[in-house]
Amino acid sequence: MSLDGAGVLRKLQLSELEEARREAFNSALTYKEKNKDWHDRRILRKDFKEGDKVLLYTSHLRLFPGKLKSRWTGPYIVHKVHPHGAIELHDPLILKTFKVNGQWVKKYHEEFSPETVEEDTLEELEIT
Repeated sequence: MSLDGAGVLRKLQLSELEEARREAFNSALTYKEKNKDWHDRRILRKDFKEGDKVLLYTSHLRLFPGKLKSRWTGPYIVHKVHPHGAIELHDPLILKTFKVNGQWVKKYHEEFSPETVEEDTLEELEIT
């Protein structure tokens, strides 16, 4: 094989390698875009307003939580809603305000009072 032929072969191999790198980069980019779209479609949108009562997830109980111990603390009151999901919470017990990620909170539904529950009686039906 001559020196000129070896040089041409080497240039061909380098161009093929560059093409393979470009294809791998484009493939990885496409995969990341699809994966991000899939993830974004499954994010739950939570809309909070000032004055809402919420519960806060406490992640520091992960190591040795009690078997039936809840990881949700609160209720806290939403003081201010910032853009991009940040929320300021007000703790009525210690009278302090702190900021958390909106994905760490969920709405608090207060217990039903006996006055709001209506009782209905069913008449016995005769089976024929």
